[in-house]
Amino acid sequence: MKRLWFLLTVFSFGLRAAVPVPVQIGADRRINFDDGWRFLKGDAPGAEQPGFDDSSWREVRLPHDWAIEGPFDAKFGTSTGGLPVAGTGWYRKTFTLPEPSRGREFTIMFDGAMANAHVWLNGQELGSRPYGYSSFFFDLTGKLHFGNEANVIAVRLTPEARASRFYPGAGIYRNVWLDVTDPVHVSEWGTYVTTPQVTAVLASVEVKTEVENRSARPARVTLRTSVMDANGRRVANHTGDADLPANGSQTVSSTLAVARPELWDIGRPYLYNLVTEVMAGDRVLDRYVTPFGIRSIEFNQDRGFELNGRQVKFQGVCLHSDLGALGMAVNRRAIERELEILKAAGVNAVRTSHNPPSPEFLEEADRLGFLVIDEAFDMWRIPKVPNGYAKYFDEWSERDARDMARRDRNHPSIMMWSVGNEVGEQGRADGWEVAKRLVDFFHQEDPTRPTTAAFDNWQAAIKNRLAETVDIPGFNYKPEHYKEILKDHPGWLIYGSETASTVSSRGVYHLPIQNYGKHPSKQVTSYDVVAPFWSNPPDVDFYYEDQSSNRFLGEFVWTGFDYLGEPTPYNGGRDGAQDWPARSSYFGMVDLAGFPKDRYYFYQSRWTSKPMVHVLPSWNWEPGMTIPVMAYSNAEEVELFLNGKSLGRKKRFAGTFTIPVGLNVSPTLKFDTKYRFVWQVDYEPGTLRAVAYNGGRQAAADEQRTAGAPAQIKITPDRTTIRADGDDLSYITVRIEDKDGNLCPSANNMVHFAVTGPGSIAAVDNGNAASDEPFQADHHTAFNGLALIIVRSKPGETGRIHVAASADGLAQAAADLTTVE
Repeated sequence: MKRLWFLLTVFSFGLRAAVPVPVQIGADRRINFDDGWRFLKGDAPGAEQPGFDDSSWREVRLPHDWAIEGPFDAKFGTSTGGLPVAGTGWYRKTFTLPEPSRGREFTIMFDGAMANAHVWLNGQELGSRPYGYSSFFFDLTGKLHFGNEANVIAVRLTPEARASRFYPGAGIYRNVWLDVTDPVHVSEWGTYVTTPQVTAVLASVEVKTEVENRSARPARVTLRTSVMDANGRRVANHTGDADLPANGSQTVSSTLAVARPELWDIGRPYLYNLVTEVMAGDRVLDRYVTPFGIRSIEFNQDRGFELNGRQVKFQGVCLHSDLGALGMAVNRRAIERELEILKAAGVNAVRTSHNPPSPEFLEEADRLGFLVIDEAFDMWRIPKVPNGYAKYFDEWSERDARDMARRDRNHPSIMMWSVGNEVGEQGRADGWEVAKRLVDFFHQEDPTRPTTAAFDNWQAAIKNRLAETVDIPGFNYKPEHYKEILKDHPGWLIYGSETASTVSSRGVYHLPIQNYGKHPSKQVTSYDVVAPFWSNPPDVDFYYEDQSSNRFLGEFVWTGFDYLGEPTPYNGGRDGAQDWPARSSYFGMVDLAGFPKDRYYFYQSRWTSKPMVHVLPSWNWEPGMTIPVMAYSNAEEVELFLNGKSLGRKKRFAGTFTIPVGLNVSPTLKFDTKYRFVWQVDYEPGTLRAVAYNGGRQAAADEQRTAGAPAQIKITPDRTTIRADGDDLSYITVRIEDKDGNLCPSANNMVHFAVTGPGSIAAVDNGNAASDEPFQADHHTAFNGLALIIVRSKPGETGRIHVAASADGLAQAAADLTTVE
């Protein structure tokens, strides 16, 4: 009997039944619904039924990407990161609602689920959504239980293999929300805010509000609309009545005037809140808050793009949605960190290639001051991969496009809607008709912004009128044709929707400098000269952009960060298996771990005005070698020193350096660049120092030092205080140093991590694109002297997190973090 009792106890603990999560309903309309889910990787027939036993399933907190857990394997295909992005996954949540909430309206909102989502509530199917990047919602009213009787929501996802050209993730990877309202309320995405007239003295704010009445009786309500500044002070308001039919809706228009408005700009991104209150007498039935910015945008022939009357060139990058070692699971701090790193390089714009981003991304773009091209699709009817969006285009593209526009149109950061990227319809005679259909959807939902698309088959897209169907065409990798296109189409404005596509590995320097196809190391030199056959190093884009008129709006570099999948040029063989373990891109100016490559500073020298200089390569070589040394700087002159001896001062744009252009292109194709400071230096160990001058005075300096043998670890958190919400992160840089504190530029030591206190390891990485080490582990090798550990707080637990890093033969390091409410 004792043995039976023991076994039953162990069994019951291991298969703990789902405890219903009580939903606390307060004054806020929107409730986060991320906690208390259970997950199963695999199929489970009948799991949509409330009585299904999910006690053996994993407990997870959303957002969740099951594919990032691995394992890495070439059989999954390197184009999608060598990770298990296909299969079936189930999520279930059991919850209760308080009895007093009976009679209210309930809506569940999924910000995104990858992919082919089917959703049930208490055994009743609510609906489905195939596109993993679309936000979608379902009405739960009339299907819920109240009081002690539990509710079960179940979600089945069936992402397919060969459904994407890059890593899509898998799972409910964005946030889920429960909206609780009165039967009379503002519709989901029901406000539309524009600022048609903006001056320094007065701004006109026009608002269209869709109000629903889900009751069986007509309702007369008062709509009170207020503009609140960043300090919560009301600076404008409007009040009007609305008569709503039973089980119907009405769109109410109002105009507000804001005196002496604070403008949203990339340098000072000021945000207001529009507070919409639906009232019956003195009682507030619903309160809906819409953040927005007051700004004007204009595209014209004389000055190109103007923001608030000021000419702005796009200094942009393309970004995929994955967050490196965190995968696709949305995290606000991870997004914020990405944008902060890019901002420091002078980036002012992002193209969300090639899909709608998360709401958090756009919120951070609004807050930090980025311009955004919000992109809808990577393909239309013509597939790029067997199971891609082309399978769903005819049935779902209108819904997906309109929902995207309605969800995102109040973000001041968005200045164009992109309807597609390098679509196959460029080569079809009727391609323009497909484009016009999509363009019309966006014009109907938001006539204040132009539409665009990115074209690589530029001559065909122009010939079949597809390029002229969008308002502003973008061209991928065609800098030598900008002038020709503008000459032939005098009414057009254009921009580089993808540029450069240079590939490199942080801290890798192969000699001699040449544009090779592949290297045995599965790495790419960081001298910034290697590019695929369709593209070129950055210098070429700089040259042609400098020859362009104001009708050329700027560029979007491919890409800002490395991303999972597409490991060009190491993607040979079926599914890239020939070049395994190369499994993520080399395109970024920042590597997958968030460490800037040399190319980051090349663009910084182009896009910023604060004096800077960056010298490369690292300075550990063999005696007798002659080393090409480059400096990137925005200063007038740069002088190079080796161990205190001057090797010469060079003027900006004064000299030339010949670089190869185009991977797999004839080696005779060269380009003379004036955008780099270059010396040929006979190597000797010591200190290589570059000093930048403006007006003859030192303005900036940078140096590389010869490092000795690895001796110690140094760890540096980007933030030592984080919120105890279970989401906030601290990114901790791990350096392998010699005894004098110099970075060891080729160190690859295995580093072990220990985290104690109210935190845990969210992921580890090192930025190496050719590694099959897991991201979810307590150890990782360094790559060229650097590694990364990401620490996550635990929800509701405050205190001290202790992080320790150790490696065989090295002095260990530690750091403390503090979590606060």
